[in-house]
Amino acid sequence: MHPNCPVCGLKFVREPGYFVGAMYFSYLLSIPPVLLLVLLLWRWTGWRYDLVILAAFVCYLPAVPAVTRWARVIFMYVDQHFDPEGAT
Repeated sequence: MHPNCPVCGLKFVREPGYFVGAMYFSYLLSIPPVLLLVLLLWRWTGWRYDLVILAAFVCYLPAVPAVTRWARVIFMYVDQHFDPEGAT
C-alpha cells in the first residue's frame, strides 16, 4: 500500500486512534437497516420483542465489516473537507 495517494497526496497511514471518530458514522449507518430488520421480523414472526432484537442483530452481523469500511471512508472525507491541510 502506498503511504500517500499518487494523485492527490492524501496520507493513507494515520496515527493510532484516528478512526475512533468513524464509530459515529458506523453507528449512523447501522441504525436504519437494523431498525428495518427489527420491524420486519417483529411483524412477520410475532416473536417477543427481545428475541426480535437479538435476531435482527444476528442477521446484521455479516454487514458489519462493510459498514465499518464505509464509515472509515466517510470519516476520511469529512476530515479532509474540514481540515484539508492536516492530511497532507
